[in-house]
Amino acid sequence: MPFVNKQAPHAVSFATLLVTLGIIYGDIGTSPLYVFKAIIGKNPIDPDLVLGGISCVFWTLTIQTTFKYVILTLRADNKGEGGIFSLYALVRRTKTKWLLLPAIIGGSALLADGIITPPISVASAIEGLRVYNDSIPTVPIVIGIITALFLIQQFGTKFVGRFFGPVMMIWFLMLGTLGVAEITQFPSVFKALNPYYAIHLLTQYHHGFWVLGAVFLCTTGAEALYSDLGHCGRQNIRITWGFVKTMLVLNYLGQGAWLMQHQGQMLEDVNPFYAIMPSWWLVPGIVIATAAAIVASQALISGSFTLINEAIRLNFWPKVRIVYPSDLRGQLYVPSVNWLLLAGCIGIVLHFRESSGMEAAYGLAIIITMLSTTLLLMYYLYLRRVSYAVIGLLLVLFLTVELSFLVANLEKFPHGGWLTLIIASMLIGVMWSWYAARKIRNRFVEFIKLKDYLPMLRDLSHDFSIPKYSTHLVYLTSANFPEEIESKVVYSILQRQPKRADIYWFVHVDVLDEPFTMDYKVTELIKGNIFRVDFRLGFRVEPRINLMFRNVVEDMVKNFEVDITSRYESLSRKNMIGDFRFVVMEKFLSYENELSAYEKIIMDIYFFFKRISLSEPRAFGLDTSSVTVEKVPMIVNPIGRLSLRRIT
Repeated sequence: MPFVNKQAPHAVSFATLLVTLGIIYGDIGTSPLYVFKAIIGKNPIDPDLVLGGISCVFWTLTIQTTFKYVILTLRADNKGEGGIFSLYALVRRTKTKWLLLPAIIGGSALLADGIITPPISVASAIEGLRVYNDSIPTVPIVIGIITALFLIQQFGTKFVGRFFGPVMMIWFLMLGTLGVAEITQFPSVFKALNPYYAIHLLTQYHHGFWVLGAVFLCTTGAEALYSDLGHCGRQNIRITWGFVKTMLVLNYLGQGAWLMQHQGQMLEDVNPFYAIMPSWWLVPGIVIATAAAIVASQALISGSFTLINEAIRLNFWPKVRIVYPSDLRGQLYVPSVNWLLLAGCIGIVLHFRESSGMEAAYGLAIIITMLSTTLLLMYYLYLRRVSYAVIGLLLVLFLTVELSFLVANLEKFPHGGWLTLIIASMLIGVMWSWYAARKIRNRFVEFIKLKDYLPMLRDLSHDFSIPKYSTHLVYLTSANFPEEIESKVVYSILQRQPKRADIYWFVHVDVLDEPFTMDYKVTELIKGNIFRVDFRLGFRVEPRINLMFRNVVEDMVKNFEVDITSRYESLSRKNMIGDFRFVVMEKFLSYENELSAYEKIIMDIYFFFKRISLSEPRAFGLDTSSVTVEKVPMIVNPIGRLSLRRIT
């Protein structure tokens, strides 16, 4: 098809396919633990419900996961990276404003619904112990496993990650084997793959349409599949998906075969997943299921870290501390998000206690993410000049499927779906406020022509009547063009406190819509005296400006472009390197503003999060002791002249 992008190469081999199994399929791969239990619910086991449920699951995996995500959406890669924010980065270059809404809403919903993934996966696995003893307290065990999982994040998952692939391989082989063994007892269950049974369930069965809320659980991991594109590559995902889908369908058919042999009965506390296991395999089966649930939870946690990192680079989220615990590309750790997710997961477990309760709340927010992805994807296809007819057909197909799932999932709202929607709404509020505040702040920034002040800066540098402030004085600037500079920077150097330096540096960081670019450009404004350095960094690159700037200066010294030897006579004789001082302009909201109610709320939210987020120096990786932070009052909308009356 004509809209394929070139992505970073990922060689296909047994090793890469095994890694793909471990990274990509944790969420969607553990869905057999709870999907059929949710479909049957408290209803008697009915053939129409069982066969229709299998048919709905199969065609959902075919249309939604296989066609939409594996075949179509994986083509929309951003230099090999995927996910809703990467997709937004691809299409936002057109400056179309409405694209912002599905990006923020989809990203927030993905984070919110993800809080349920670790609890529902681990709880569904651990509840298998009740086969031996109904009174086993599963809640403390689930909380213990989840807590341990979040605690190890700070050390990185390089060692544990080596086992993810083999664990998931064993898991999927177990799913297929158990399914085939049970299918042999009721082979006619294969007729459920006929779409007739899905249509019959949705149109003829009592409350059949609402079963879609449970069916949707089988594909909730499809969005994560796209988000992890950069870790494994398109071809590895497509090849492994054929194997994964086959094993999943076989297991669903096996559970259906077991259910068909128990028509008219109530499930009570029986989980069809464990019911098809031989008694001698229950203990190993529970252990493997728990391991797979941990892999699914780890995938969700890593995905959340990546999502927040992208949101920060796209100016959707306050700057928070990001740690890189290993040398694996793309692996990162966000402490604040880690502990918030842990608190949310424990809260979910304590509130619902049972996986059946979590099933009732799971999926409502994630379908909103899928709808958002559909809108962004259709616009991407439009930019790639795909036929309007094709785009129209795809839009109708996906909206029909996803809006049906959305309506069916609305039934979950009073049963816990409200919780994830509240969390998603809060996240949307944070992202929107941070983005909107940036737009408001941009009205405050005044850029002036730098060439008008270059002679004054040169003269100041040679004015020995003023004490030297630093040998090298470095300012971070938001001016996109080398010819411009913020008026506040010039005011800081020339007027606030004249800052004499031997060499002035202006450093600008441009965050690109590409993921891993690391380029820089040096502009010499006055030979040997004033320089500008522009860094072009991808939205997944940590801005370690202190380290990057040092590398740039070292390269310039090697090329004889600059002399950084100290200008102090006693130190110069010893060839000592001159001192560097960074100056960061940090804004605060001035009282001299006349804001509308909306702008005041936005700016109050912005500065609240700014106080508890990373400072500007730490956000830019300026971990040197030679950093000066200058507070600058932000006057967005100045108050008019006051009606003061002079009296005598």
